[in-house]
Amino acid sequence: MKIKVALIGAGQRGKDIYGEYAIKNPENIEFVAVAEPNKIKRNMFAERHGINEEFIFESWEELLEKEKFCDAVVIATPDDTHFEPASIALKKGYHILLEKPMSNKADECIELGKLARENKREFLIAHVLRYTPFFSKIKEIIDSGEIGKLMTISHNENIGYFHFAHSFVRGNWRNSDLSSPLILQKSCHDMDILLWLVGSNCTNISSFGSLSYFKEKNHPEGAEERCVDCKVEAICPYSAKKLYYKNIGNWPSTVISEIQTEEAVKEAVKSGPYGRCVYLCDNNVCDHQSTILEFDNDVTVTFNLSAFTNKVHRTIRVMGTLGEIIADDSKNEIEVQLFDSNERIIYNPQVVSGGHGGGDTGIMNDFVASILSERGKGLTYASTSVESHIMAFAAEESRVLKKTIDIKEFMNK
Repeated sequence: MKIKVALIGAGQRGKDIYGEYAIKNPENIEFVAVAEPNKIKRNMFAERHGINEEFIFESWEELLEKEKFCDAVVIATPDDTHFEPASIALKKGYHILLEKPMSNKADECIELGKLARENKREFLIAHVLRYTPFFSKIKEIIDSGEIGKLMTISHNENIGYFHFAHSFVRGNWRNSDLSSPLILQKSCHDMDILLWLVGSNCTNISSFGSLSYFKEKNHPEGAEERCVDCKVEAICPYSAKKLYYKNIGNWPSTVISEIQTEEAVKEAVKSGPYGRCVYLCDNNVCDHQSTILEFDNDVTVTFNLSAFTNKVHRTIRVMGTLGEIIADDSKNEIEVQLFDSNERIIYNPQVVSGGHGGGDTGIMNDFVASILSERGKGLTYASTSVESHIMAFAAEESRVLKKTIDIKEFMNK
């Protein structure tokens, strides 16, 4: 038995992650419809999944105008276009998997949480880190009491210099006026995982950060507006030529051109937005940010995100009254150090295929199970995910206003 699903948004997440899950797990899920404005992406997805012509749409509005014709919809559109299709699909009786963030507006996140409770559908947000063996094991260790009472967490999201240049300087999430603040778009994952690990509500939050480096004043002498014309490109770590030419057929080159040939990728770098100098783009999101969180069980957390790291990975230190956890997801290693015995215990969680350390596979497995048997874990129900989104919005307000934000006051205003 399998579920039948419509995809709204056949971009990198929709087409390459959720779509490919269906190809690898045809016994679990079948995509029977697609809505995507880009003709090439739309046709590629429809052909790959054998979708009948009557269920191929240019817009989500056309798809949702029809009477309910399948079990669920996966919504993977840009951040500012989540609320309306999600709310309409819920009211029509569809189960939903919605890409994070729920919305780039706090009030819309709260409203989606309310609609989720009212409509009693399986409505999951793609906070995939809860489904990774890595973070699941850390949660298990904390809850077991092995390190005593949880006191403090220090968590880093190391974005990676090339990933930041691609997505947050040249790419879709470079400008918060057009998409979302960095801490919401990139790090609502981290707000969510911290909320889950602490197991308590966040009460106060302070945040500091800015766009300090990727701006015109740091434009090197002799550099040009585009990497293909640049005299100093050979010594620039942010060179578009270096990043995209060597990754033809793979992320992130698959983002800059639907056609993955050397000629097409070179043309995209020459004329498209992803070939611009990183110091001369229309970006405004932070390139580094530090946040302090207080929870109502007296746990305190520091969270740092930064563009200026070599690898794309997360590191975390969890401090308890009897010991501490030191973990690095890029090494798939979790070390527990116990105070009294000085014992060191190393855990290497199960390796699961799929992006985000197996989290993409995990959430899709759970989405299918929740619909077919109502026995899913439901770790990221929309009603649960609202709080972590509010934490991200509050952190951004704190950063901008340079003051501590009371979470309850923020939610009630």
